[in-house]
Amino acid sequence: MRDLFERIIENKGPLGKWASQAEGYFVFPKLDGPISNRMKFQGKDVITWSINDYLGLANLPEIKKVDGEAALEHGAAYPMGARMMSGHTEFHEQLENELAAFSQKEASYLLNFGYQGFMSVIDALVTKDDIIVYDVDCHACIIDGVRLHMGKRFTFVHNDPESLEKNLERATKMAEQTGGGILVISEGVFGMRGEQGILKEIVALKEKFNFRLLVDDAHGFGTLGKTGAGAGEEQGVQDQIDVYLATFAKSMASIGAFVAADQEIINYLKYNLRSQMFAKSLPMVYVKGALKRLDMLRTQPELKAKLWENVNALQSGLKEKGFDIGTTTSCVTPVYLNGSIPEAMALVKDLRENHGIFCSIVVYPVIPKGLILLRLIPTATHTLQDVEETLVAFSAIRERLENGTYKRLSAAVSAAMGE
Repeated sequence: MRDLFERIIENKGPLGKWASQAEGYFVFPKLDGPISNRMKFQGKDVITWSINDYLGLANLPEIKKVDGEAALEHGAAYPMGARMMSGHTEFHEQLENELAAFSQKEASYLLNFGYQGFMSVIDALVTKDDIIVYDVDCHACIIDGVRLHMGKRFTFVHNDPESLEKNLERATKMAEQTGGGILVISEGVFGMRGEQGILKEIVALKEKFNFRLLVDDAHGFGTLGKTGAGAGEEQGVQDQIDVYLATFAKSMASIGAFVAADQEIINYLKYNLRSQMFAKSLPMVYVKGALKRLDMLRTQPELKAKLWENVNALQSGLKEKGFDIGTTTSCVTPVYLNGSIPEAMALVKDLRENHGIFCSIVVYPVIPKGLILLRLIPTATHTLQDVEETLVAFSAIRERLENGTYKRLSAAVSAAMGE
């Protein structure tokens, strides 16, 4: 029998093997200064395209005032205990009621964290007799939630209605044998590619199949739809999403999340959602902070308008210069380039050191080998000058990638890693 840790020591994983070259710079970097369009990275000013503060709320004086006053009044601990036992307050109820109304649902329930909560919602909604059908590109929290399921599950090809229909046919036959039901899972916005989920096409299949739809709208909440209610509102099908999930970690610039649905479903989740039943309540500083943030989402549409001004300027500028930004239909702006992981490291270092541009780098195994994805997140705090400087920088790095400059610079790293 081998030592449990032997495998971990020998095989650090597809990303972990790069730790000695990447940690502290390419992964686990340290951005300093107030959260904004420009911050400090290793002492240098950089334009930051890696902060999910879509509406620019994080560093607003009125937001910080509410956060500070709540912290001063309640500290970081109140209320203590799980919601069911001793961690329930009128402010938690108020926030849930306002979130339900904003997301156009009967009721909602707070979650301490999006990742943890989304996993638990999936676990609570299904039994071993039920069948899950989900988009193959769903977020890791959904994948992990599905792994908790002891019944059958099928994936459908990303945003492919024909593949979904075929898998619904399979799921229907199986559910008829088990006596269970079917849960379909997709996302409002897929966070890497920026594509909206095909929610309209999915709900149209309800005429043919009996299933319930769960949507994770972390990136759509606050950014899409006439009122900001998300991808479902954008596509005109919010009322046909049976269970709606969103996080505070994007547009709300905070911590926490919520699930919204019909009152009866929320009542069930309140008494069966293990990640909330057996965890401390969301602290008051986040609850009162979320109330203020939600109020600004409702009453200041100019924040979303400014966000989209920057999104449109960045995405149209990249396309005009011939960059491949895929099929994004959201604020998420991916730029696809061809190259190895060592080339990607050299490219990103050039962007940060010589052009003052900080964006996220995504490589294998998140995307296929040979591809480099530079992921840009525009916010309401960015300016058109930021966009112009970024377009100039991207043109420069593409030229160096294509003429082999980064391959030469990365040769030593490639040799050391056996690439």
